[in-house]
Amino acid sequence: MCELMLKAMALLQDDLVLVERRFREDLESDVQLIRKVGEYVLASGGKRIRPMLLLLCARLAGYRGVQHIALASVVEFIHTATLLHDDVVDSAVLRRGNASANSVWGNEASVLVGDFLFAKSFSIMVRGGNLGVLQVLSDATTMMAEGEVMQLINTSDLDLDEERYMTVVRTKTAVLISAACRCGGMLGGVTEEQDRALDNFGMDLGLAFQLMDDALDYVAEQAEFGKARGHDLAEGKVTLPLIAALRQCSAEERRRVASIIETEELSAADFDFVVALIERCDGFGYTSRRAAELVASAQRHLAVFPDGPARQALYELAAFVVERRH
Repeated sequence: MCELMLKAMALLQDDLVLVERRFREDLESDVQLIRKVGEYVLASGGKRIRPMLLLLCARLAGYRGVQHIALASVVEFIHTATLLHDDVVDSAVLRRGNASANSVWGNEASVLVGDFLFAKSFSIMVRGGNLGVLQVLSDATTMMAEGEVMQLINTSDLDLDEERYMTVVRTKTAVLISAACRCGGMLGGVTEEQDRALDNFGMDLGLAFQLMDDALDYVAEQAEFGKARGHDLAEGKVTLPLIAALRQCSAEERRRVASIIETEELSAADFDFVVALIERCDGFGYTSRRAAELVASAQRHLAVFPDGPARQALYELAAFVVERRH
């Protein structure tokens, strides 16, 4: 794992142990299948980026209570619920290098356990009694559902431009990362200016994270990335590397891509053609540069907070986004 990630984890070591314990407690249910599926997905090697951001932002804001542990569990539950639903929509067979939950227990179980995790998250938030946090996370969850539908509408649309793509990424991915940052800060009673800074930090970081994820889908090794290469293309998802390439390619190449993205099954030859096209048209380079710009913007937002270990860890965690290889 990247050294930058390890440094942030070392700072949060005790809290992360408590969060993992809280995961197991919050999965308590008389229905054994819920525990099986929930524990399987939560134990499958996720980076815990969202809980870590919440914990670091709470520390940055000077919070000294215990509510941050429960909320860190909540944001990971919400994220995990979306993964369970996504894998059903995408007919995924791999998640984080393991068989996806839907390929093990079926689509019905995956959807229903995802529903349980959503419901459990809001139950925990209500018990916490912080109306501001409940508002932020409920708004984020609503936007995420809208983002999923927007992505579905845009399937196989080669006219999708960068602006519309970024709108999907903002609502589908970045909004929860932003919400995690804000909730950590809210626990510590940040000022209005600091709340905006954490909102913007999380949003820029979330956008950068997804851009790199979309590039890695084409180039990362399956063993490291945890899912099959080319899965997005096979599902008809038009992401920034391809959008950038389509702006540069010939009309004939665009027609070839259009036929590839409409096929029922993506062949190795077709995938290799698209990867080569993206490379030649600098689609990967453009995506990496945009991600780096967003990370730099995210880091600048932290300037409203005094320097210290938490701010430095957030700064380095942001840098990890553009350096990661899986």
